[in-house]
Amino acid sequence: MLKRLTRHGNSLALVIDKGVLELLNIDADTPLEITTDGTLLLISPVRDEERRRKFQKAVEKANAKYGRVLKRLAC
Repeated sequence: MLKRLTRHGNSLALVIDKGVLELLNIDADTPLEITTDGTLLLISPVRDEERRRKFQKAVEKANAKYGRVLKRLAC
C-alpha cells in the first residue's frame, strides 16, 4: 500500500484506511507510539502501558551504563 502525506494546518498527516484501523483494533482514542531507526518510521498501538514503561526504563538504564561504549562501537 502506498500512501502520501496530506497537509493538516502547518503539519503533515498520514491517513490510515478504515480497514487497517479495524484490523489492528485502533480508533481515535488509541495511543500510538512512533519510533524510527533513522531510515524507517514505525507506528504501533500502545497496548500495555506498564510494559512499555518498564522497557523504556530498562533502555535508559542500559544507555546510562553502556551508552558511551555503544557509541564508540557504532563508529
